[in-house]
Amino acid sequence: MPDLIHSLQGQDLGQLRIVAGLWGLELRSSEVDGALRELAAAILSQPLAAEVMASLSPEAAAALTTLKRAGGRMPWAGFARQFGDVREIGAAKRDREKPFLHPASAAEGLFYRALLSRAFFDTDNGPQEFAYIPDDLLPLIRGDSSTDSPAFKMTPGRAATPNERAHPQLANDRILDDATTLLAAMRSGRAAKPDGLLQGLLAEAGILKKNDIQAQKARAFLEASRPEALQTLVQAWRTSEKINELRLMPDLLCEGQWSNDPRIARLYLLNLLEALPAGTWWSLDAFISRIKEQQPDFQRPSGDYDSWFIKSATDGRYLRGFSDWEAVDGAVIRFLVTDVCHRLGIVDLACPAEGRPAAAFRVPASRTDPIRFPGSEQGRVHVASQGRITVPRLVPRAVRYQLARFCDWDQDKPDEYRYEATPESLRKAAEQGLKVEHLLAVLAKHAGARLPAPWVRALKRWEASGVEARAENQIILRVSRPDILAELGKSRAARFLGERLGPTTVVIKRGAQSKVIAALAELGILADDNSSDRKDGAP
Repeated sequence: MPDLIHSLQGQDLGQLRIVAGLWGLELRSSEVDGALRELAAAILSQPLAAEVMASLSPEAAAALTTLKRAGGRMPWAGFARQFGDVREIGAAKRDREKPFLHPASAAEGLFYRALLSRAFFDTDNGPQEFAYIPDDLLPLIRGDSSTDSPAFKMTPGRAATPNERAHPQLANDRILDDATTLLAAMRSGRAAKPDGLLQGLLAEAGILKKNDIQAQKARAFLEASRPEALQTLVQAWRTSEKINELRLMPDLLCEGQWSNDPRIARLYLLNLLEALPAGTWWSLDAFISRIKEQQPDFQRPSGDYDSWFIKSATDGRYLRGFSDWEAVDGAVIRFLVTDVCHRLGIVDLACPAEGRPAAAFRVPASRTDPIRFPGSEQGRVHVASQGRITVPRLVPRAVRYQLARFCDWDQDKPDEYRYEATPESLRKAAEQGLKVEHLLAVLAKHAGARLPAPWVRALKRWEASGVEARAENQIILRVSRPDILAELGKSRAARFLGERLGPTTVVIKRGAQSKVIAALAELGILADDNSSDRKDGAP
């Protein structure tokens, strides 16, 4: 940051004399350059600086302390919103009205004492205007320079009430099971439930590339221990530039070409969470309110609340300006805590009643609970006599991934997955190069009991001979005499007749019963149609 002399350059002699007067000094020099050097030398005198700072109003002292704790500079928009602006007044009006005697804000009081300057600095997002303390003045301001972390600047609000934490929702590593299901669905060509966060995590971890599974990466992920696999996802999220929580939130619609860096909000929140005492429940609303009060610009380095085009998905209203902070910035914090961090096992949640939104959170005291964060996967597969396969959650994920590719999927339960090998599922697996012997080998190794012998024989016979039995729905025509069928077979409706089942019964091809009935009418025979397969509405 610029030093005091460079910060005051460009000021007229009148302004320098105002600064000197507020510091109890009288400048001898009548030239700007000489007065500037004289003023800077006097201000940087340690005893004088301490005396002037002690005389600041409580508001000005708080503003200076906040700026000091921020490392000596803050985006001007955020600082001005918290501590007021500095009026732009020409030299003549300034000398006439003397605003320095009655400053309109804490910021203005600091400005006329040269304790606050403003300038544009280069940032990763381009030039931005900052409030700053001149570099050589910064060490003279009381405050520990080690208090520059977001955790020091932000206190967590208040402890959660018993009502807010009445129903805990403890963190766990089930996102790993969701990942296994998603990968198996994608590999099998099944429609997967949309999960933007999880797909983003897998892509950042290199497991997905343009929605294609990277076989080696996926195998390493599925075969890794659960703690290692979870850490893979957490690390992918921490460093990702592409996962943008602001654009994942269902209640917000982002429009236009503007961009934001999602890592800023993410790392800010993680710094706060890492500074909290583990095991203590905090009120989520109070936490968000405290961020608004102390660090509202956590995701907007320039303090700009107008250039992001964000619309409410609920009512279509554009959310712009600081007045919509809760709907955008506060909502981002809430989403990060209650959705992302909870799913990744970073925070526990609690709510006042079942089905209510989370009202409290805490950092878990330990992530070694074997129920919430199992260290190993030693479950065993169960195969019923009719061939239904039950896979407990803690069967190795790589095993479930393989089984899911062979089978049709049944309804899951909270701690188990249900599958069934059918001719259709086996055919699809064979198209991917999977063989029945592979399925049987996996089951033999990981089943908790011997596989049912008749079912094993059925699988092997299917692989050798294909489908040997089929259950179908058919439309059957029954007539009273064989000669009616013979006559119908000579009519133009003959092409609609299928397999002959007996002297008075025949299969009607699907969707053709109305045409057969019309042909019978032409033969002088009225037919009663009791089928449920009619689609053409004909009598």
